[in-house]
Amino acid sequence: MALDRTALENFVAAMMSEGLSPRSVARTVAAVRGFYRFAVLSQQIGVNPAGDLQAPRAWPALPKFLSVDQVEKLISQPDATTPRGLRDRALIEVLYATGLRVSELIHLRASDVNLEAGYLSCTGKGNKQRIVPFGDEAGRWVERYIREGRPSLVGKRASPWLFVNAKRGGSLSRVGFWKILKGYGLKAGLPRSLSPHVLRHSFATHLLEHGADLRAIQMMLGHADLSTTQIYTHVLEARLRAVYDRFHPRA
Repeated sequence: MALDRTALENFVAAMMSEGLSPRSVARTVAAVRGFYRFAVLSQQIGVNPAGDLQAPRAWPALPKFLSVDQVEKLISQPDATTPRGLRDRALIEVLYATGLRVSELIHLRASDVNLEAGYLSCTGKGNKQRIVPFGDEAGRWVERYIREGRPSLVGKRASPWLFVNAKRGGSLSRVGFWKILKGYGLKAGLPRSLSPHVLRHSFATHLLEHGADLRAIQMMLGHADLSTTQIYTHVLEARLRAVYDRFHPRA
């Protein structure tokens, strides 16, 4: 029996009800459309029933993030009795406290950080500069690293970079920091998917969970468009659901 449009729509609905992801269903729909297009071109059928068959919308994946407890476990891993450990503790503290991109973090200069006022300035995408505040805890660790750890790592070399490579006194590389973070993540028993970007997502998610304004987070993350920051609205939706369930008399 030839399949008509209704049968094809039921086929798509059945795939969705069986739990296939929107992307998987979309690929199948594209294959079906291609098959019927070929059948029409080869004159095997006269009418294409899948000509405007639509795939479900593929929603973007929600960003991965850590819980507050997981962040605490990660931050506590570096051995703060050594210069490298102090550097690594300060690195992770600043990343979680500011949500910087990894390229922005490793290219911070010592002069970019104002410990007294509790903020730093960085250069992001499009060579745009922005100011990002950080908390007392991150400030204390950066101050201790500058005082006790950085001089040993730099030695007699002059370096403008805040976080230096122990071998050359230059800035850390992206790959170098990724390996550092990955190593501490494994020690803390965190998911293998841990990356600097996961901590950036954790920064934004935890701020939203505690009531921060989305536009303020946009400014701190350095997003040019608010729509980019709106990937974090899953947190707002969860909060609204919790408020509704708690307070609505017929929830």
